[in-house]
Amino acid sequence: MARALRALRGVVGPGPRVRFGPSPTGFLHLGGLRTALYNYIFAKKHQGTFILRVEDTDQSRVVPGAAEGIEDMLEWAGIPPDESPRRGGSFGPYQQSQRLDLYRRASEVLLERGVAYRCFCTPQRLELLKKEALRSQQTPRYDNRCRHLTPTEVAEKLSQGLEWVVRFRLEKGVEPFQDLVYGWNKHEVAEVEGDPVILKGDGFPTYHLANVVDDHYMGISHVLRGTEWLTSTSKHLLLYRAFGWDPPQFCHLPLLLNKDGGKLSKRQGDIFLERFAQDGYLPEALLDIITNCGSGFAEKQMGRTLEELISQFEVGRITPHSAFLDLEKLPEFNRIHLTHHIENEGLRQKLIRELQLLVEHVYGDQQVDQDVLEKEYMERVLLMRKGHISFLKNLVSCDYSYLWVRPLVSRKQLQTISAEVDEIGKLVLGLMTRQAAVLTVEELNKDLKSLHNQTKETKYSSMMQLLRLALSGKQHGPSIAEMMVTLGPKEVCGRIRKALSS
Repeated sequence: MARALRALRGVVGPGPRVRFGPSPTGFLHLGGLRTALYNYIFAKKHQGTFILRVEDTDQSRVVPGAAEGIEDMLEWAGIPPDESPRRGGSFGPYQQSQRLDLYRRASEVLLERGVAYRCFCTPQRLELLKKEALRSQQTPRYDNRCRHLTPTEVAEKLSQGLEWVVRFRLEKGVEPFQDLVYGWNKHEVAEVEGDPVILKGDGFPTYHLANVVDDHYMGISHVLRGTEWLTSTSKHLLLYRAFGWDPPQFCHLPLLLNKDGGKLSKRQGDIFLERFAQDGYLPEALLDIITNCGSGFAEKQMGRTLEELISQFEVGRITPHSAFLDLEKLPEFNRIHLTHHIENEGLRQKLIRELQLLVEHVYGDQQVDQDVLEKEYMERVLLMRKGHISFLKNLVSCDYSYLWVRPLVSRKQLQTISAEVDEIGKLVLGLMTRQAAVLTVEELNKDLKSLHNQTKETKYSSMMQLLRLALSGKQHGPSIAEMMVTLGPKEVCGRIRKALSS
């Protein structure tokens, strides 16, 4: 049996192989994203392979569609796996529920070697043990009763058709191991725990068996996972020793906490990636903030790209201190990365298409002029508002409605601001005609001040108020020069003429 198992392992290449092993029990959250990101960065830093392995051995908690959703979100975040249930690979299947025969054969090897045994204890007995321990104010643990059954007793129980599970014999005297973050560690699990179940009655393995077996047969060289698994590592190393396998290197990542030191809760809807995507956050902003609050990188400035994160990353820079995540800063991270997107020609074209859809969705019933959906106009809007908006959806908020829907402003309204409305209108129309070739905010500011000198009684602030109302129908917003550059000469002239004639 052991020889047959050895033949199942594929050929492992030269680079490191790491894996992200989520349970498909719901949406991918920020803590899971950070674990996946560190694995991805480590693999790309060292020309290795990043694997997605779906750990669905607890079938009672599996949510339909969750596995596909997790892989969707990794792709959305820009950190797609090299091998996965969707992409395939030479070490599949990449879903643990499809590897049950492998776990069964592995447990049989342990049974043959005497390092595991069948346990026939009923759920009722185990529950009584738990209640008794709690009554005595002790930590519940299995009392290893079935460890002492003789082969004859085991055979008799099997002949009676009794249900059983496989338990692994924990032994004292575990060897210390060197974690890449926490240094030398050792946990005498046999002193505080009962023998753990490694294969359940339904044929599904528990986490401990499945992960050791899969990490071996998938050629995993480095295990980067949350620090909550640090105390279980000695147990896993006992399993590696029982199989006669070399273990991978372990790197346990410190906790990701709220800014107040509380643990991120999966029950908080605002930490799931789908929620951030729906709210208009860019994946680069999420990758940036969850690494900015932690360690492992040469610098911590905001606005780092994934390529920069890979370049700056070193495992030796990860400290055991918890990372405190302040989500109130996330909009600012998003503003910085949205600015980068607008400045990048290729990414800007994608934003233009998204903005066109947003405008049609929000203002579609208000007779939006097709001119405002043109690529050139959209691009001008993005470039003028660059650095001022944190989300693309800000541009379709009420404050920016004037960009997409012409305001309903009458001549009478303008006259309440200045009696020189006609003169100001004519001066601005003349200015727009002369400046039709190229409009810049700097030049327009100068021209508007010169234009004001040609009025008689109107204050400069009143003239700006009048133009703002005529162009946007609002009392607040960007500077008049910026507004005019964004709208363009044709639209500015059209709005002023419409206001003067109504």
